[in-house]
Parts: sequence; C-alpha cells; structure tokens
Amino acid sequence: MTETTRGRAVIAGASGFVGQYLRDAFRDEGYDVVTIGRTGDAVWGNTLRIRELVDGAAIVVNMAGKSVNCRYGRRNRAEIIRSRVDTTLELAEAIRTSEHPPPLWLNASTATIYRHADDRPQDEATGELGEGFSVGVARAWEDAFFGADLPGTRRVALRMAIVFGDGSALVPLLRLAQAGLGGAQIDGPWFPTPGRLAAGTYHHDRHTRGRQKFSWVHIADVLGAIRFVRDHEEIDGPVNVSSPNPSDNRTVMATIRDSVGRRFGMPTPRWVLEVGTFAIRSETELVLKSRWVVPTRLVEAGYEFRYPLLRGALASIIAERRQHRG
Repeated sequence: MTETTRGRAVIAGASGFVGQYLRDAFRDEGYDVVTIGRTGDAVWGNTLRIRELVDGAAIVVNMAGKSVNCRYGRRNRAEIIRSRVDTTLELAEAIRTSEHPPPLWLNASTATIYRHADDRPQDEATGELGEGFSVGVARAWEDAFFGADLPGTRRVALRMAIVFGDGSALVPLLRLAQAGLGGAQIDGPWFPTPGRLAAGTYHHDRHTRGRQKFSWVHIADVLGAIRFVRDHEEIDGPVNVSSPNPSDNRTVMATIRDSVGRRFGMPTPRWVLEVGTFAIRSETELVLKSRWVVPTRLVEAGYEFRYPLLRGALASIIAERRQHRG
C-alpha cells in the first residue's frame, strides 16, 4: 500500500453522515484513507484484515453505529448496542495485536450519556451520567473503548452533541418548519407503556414547555475538534464535542423557522409527538430530553469553534443546501 506524507487514516463507519464527511476531509488533507464497515477495505468480522489496516496507521477514527432514529423495540435496541460495542471491541483487539499500533484512536460517543439537565450544564469534569436505555448504550460503548490495555495508543471518546450539517438530523427539522409545524416540542404527561419505561424515555414529571436544552455542533467543528485533538497530545479520555453556546428547543425551532422564512410554527405537545414518532418509527426522547452539554476541555485547551452560534451555523448549512440544489 502506497503511503502519503500524512500516513494512513482508518475510518470505520465511513458510510454514515459524519463518517463520509471525515473520509473526504482526511483525503483532502493528504491522508491515505482506508475504510472499515459493512463494505470497504475491510468488513466487520474480518479481524485479521482490520489488523492489517490499523497496523502502522497514523490515526483511527470509529464512527460505526446504527442510527438511534428508530423505535426502541427489542431488535433495534439489540442492534444499537451491538453495532457500537462489538465494532469497538473488534477494533481494540486489532490494535492490541498489531505490531505497530496507531498512536491515536478516536471513537464516537454521545452527549446523551449525561442526565436530563435543565438546572446546570454538564461537562467532562462535573457532568452527571444519566439513566435509561440510551445512557446504558453510551456507558457500554465507552467501557468497550477504554477497557482494553493499549499502552501505545492514545484514546479519545468524542461525546458528540446533535450534529448539524447538510444531510444530518437538521433536515427533518427544516422540513417541519417549511410545512408550518416547526414550533416547540413540548413535554408533559403521557400514559407510560412498558416499552417506554424499559427504554427510559417516559418521564411523567417533565413539563418543559419547549425549554429543554438543545446542545448541537456544526459538522465542520466535529472535524475541527478531531484535528485539534490530533495535534494536542495531552488530550485523552472523554471530550465533549458541542457548541459552547447551547440553546433550547423553542429557540432552535424559532431560528430554523426564521432561516426558512416561516413566521409561524405549530407547537407540538407530547401526545402528538408520541403519535407522530410512532408513525415515522422514531422516539420522542430525541427531541424531549434536555441535553445541556458544554465543551469545557476543548475550550480550555484553546480550540476556537468555527460555528459557535446557532444562527451562523444554520445560515451556512442552508446556503450549502441551496448551492447544491441550485
């Protein structure tokens, strides 16, 4: 395999929205990019081939994992966990047994690992981990990542907030706004089915009125944070990848409406959300949990966000969408 001046970058989960973005950016930066996934230069289950790719690599980035934008039934819950934990364990074993382990491995994680927070922000030092299915997945994911003995490889878990970009979770919110349905998503009482209780997505005492916190990050800053961590060898462990200026659901939806020229958006109470998310095979937790996450470690280390403010981030993404479709 011919190496470029920057060496080999291994991108696992390169078929997803973030993975594709990183794959293209690393190639543009001069890396020899190889991929691992259901297809690619190596496929999951072929640990020998994966070992060949990570052996001598300059950097490994793992973004593998089934989308959480689905119903949390038994099969989907099992696949959400398996697609994160098993792939991380397989990479760990490949790195552990390689002759020349990569100096840096960055693994996707999620800001959802923190509790429902409407009283104070959650950072890497003082944040409190939550409960429920999604938090359990995040804990198991990070346990698999940090559990192996890999003395030659620096490891960083990227606790990413909701990623905004052209093709991300922002797209359905834009469509709701354009259809006049882009109001606040409002939590409140709803009859708890066993499925919602098991998933940890039912909370009878929450009356958010659309003020649940909304932590987000522009995809350009996901890449920027990865490059920053790569170049700062003192950084390891969990790192929050989120804008330093989190918003709330009501403000996010109002800003989205404004960006697409819609003055009105119908608010959506929990009972409507339950019906709607069931119809589109998703879960209300994705919009009702209060995610108040701040990137203390990145900010204190000196990272400057390209898109620190919501309005500027949305303007850049919408301009990009119009350019691509123009």
